[in-house]
Amino acid sequence: MGIIRHRSLFISTLYCFFFTSWILAQKTVTFHSKDGLNVTADLYIIEENAPYIVLAHLSQHSRGEYKNTAAKFNAVGFNCLAVDTRTGNEALGVVNETAQEAKKLGLPTDFLSSEQDIVASIDYVYELNNNDPILLLGSSFSASLALKIGASNPKVKAVMAFSPGEYFGNKLNLKSEVSGFSKPLFVASSKKEAPDVTDLIDHLSSDIKVQFIPDGEGAHGSIALWDYNDNHVEYWTALIDFLAPFKP
Repeated sequence: MGIIRHRSLFISTLYCFFFTSWILAQKTVTFHSKDGLNVTADLYIIEENAPYIVLAHLSQHSRGEYKNTAAKFNAVGFNCLAVDTRTGNEALGVVNETAQEAKKLGLPTDFLSSEQDIVASIDYVYELNNNDPILLLGSSFSASLALKIGASNPKVKAVMAFSPGEYFGNKLNLKSEVSGFSKPLFVASSKKEAPDVTDLIDHLSSDIKVQFIPDGEGAHGSIALWDYNDNHVEYWTALIDFLAPFKP
């Protein structure tokens, strides 16, 4: 497993160049989860044939977690679908419409119930992507779900997990659940979380397995990619490096 702490100045320079003036193209879409719940998501398309990333948020958040992050993925050549799972509230002023609908219908909104919403998102994007496998990124609890889903879902070709962990109590042991995971994997976390993350993924047999540990404190979940995080350039540099082989 590669543990990354430093990357080249060249990639950092590319990061600054690409991300300073990107115009965002976005539309909101809906589709149904396995139990019939209407799932809301934001689709960020730069080019029909560009590879796709499904983006899932941390608890108490919404698809708004990726309001700025998706534009940066667009800038380096990836289409994105940022999904509202039924577990959440709001982020950056964007209300979680899937969670609101689930509460209105009396449907469960626990972490594991959100798995079907992420799977529905994968199915939706898989069709848009001409039935080619896609990339999946999760944040906190949804990072754990991304690992779980990615381990067995053939529609997922690689996983990016920001602060995965054992968030499911006695309902699920993630370390055991994902023991067969063998796809390309990028994991990141705060520096404090890093030892637990290492323990979670160390047994996985992926040929490409990268754990990023920041020089500074870092941040929990995908908000580590937000500009407010003092170490965000570090995270982006490592992530762009991981994504390079998946660009056409």
